Amino acid sequence: MEPFPDLASLSHDDLKQLIDDLTKEELEVSYRRRILHGRIDLLRAELQARLQKTGGEGVFDTVDMDKLAAILAGKAAPPNEG
Repeated sequence: MEPFPDLASLSHDDLKQLIDDLTKEELEVSYRRRILHGRIDLLRAELQARLQKTGGEGVFDTVDMDKLAAILAGKAAPPNEG
């Protein structure tokens, strides 16, 4: 962000131009904010749809934790990937 200018040193035209420039910048920031909020809403809707589809199950609800613990402990062979 640029430092605020010395207002007393600005002409009327410079002051009007500064107002116009800052107003344009504010509109651009506002537009970008609306785009980001839209994207966030889409991502939340996707997450909600996935949770409803799985009944709210998390990733670890579908994993055989005992088998995973045995694999990590080196007591079992990893599953065949083929």
